[in-house]
Amino acid sequence: MPLIRLDDVHLNYTDTERTVPALRGITLDIDAGEFVAVVGPSGSGKSTLLNVIGTLDRPTRGRYAFEGHDVSKLSDNALAQMRAARIGFVFQNFNLIDHLTVYENIKLGLRYRRDHLTGQRDLVDAAMDRVGMGHRADHLPRQLSGGQQQRCAIARAIVGNPSVLLADEPTGNLDSQNAQQILGILNELNARGTTVVIVTHAPSQADQASRIVELHDGRVHISSRRLS
Repeated sequence: MPLIRLDDVHLNYTDTERTVPALRGITLDIDAGEFVAVVGPSGSGKSTLLNVIGTLDRPTRGRYAFEGHDVSKLSDNALAQMRAARIGFVFQNFNLIDHLTVYENIKLGLRYRRDHLTGQRDLVDAAMDRVGMGHRADHLPRQLSGGQQQRCAIARAIVGNPSVLLADEPTGNLDSQNAQQILGILNELNARGTTVVIVTHAPSQADQASRIVELHDGRVHISSRRLS
């Protein structure tokens, strides 16, 4: 059974004047342990697909199952608990809290975890060490480089040991050297068993994934596994 299964998933955005189809019948399986790169032109539905997988957006129609559970049947509270326990998010703009230290920002990743009320310091310390940020624990985001801020954001996403890490253009604001370091961290996390799904415009980054899913106009155009 795949970790993630989308079956004919559609998602429409509606404003006061019109309905805009963002996803148009996505059928896609992602197995546990995969590293999947989602690519495609702007407006093809890449970020929307990531939001659906992360349960931030509900499909207009179609079925989405996560770890065999039909997500459409879960309440908003149950979805929030699932996200907190099973899914980590990394964004292009880091989304760190300016007045909190590195340690405090990472600890936010445990805020909604009911099963980690004890031992939080050990989990945060371990997450910081995995991304090489232990020596910056007391620094504020403004005291960090862009690459260090993204390392902090990744640590926050993985502090609760999620099943899947979703990264939306995680290197978009970084220079090539820092971008490669961040991709190295994602590859290492994947090698340790974390399923990684990344949205990227960079072919060199997509080539590091075990599978490339290309979207066009809200549909899967190509889904190909890289030959090892």
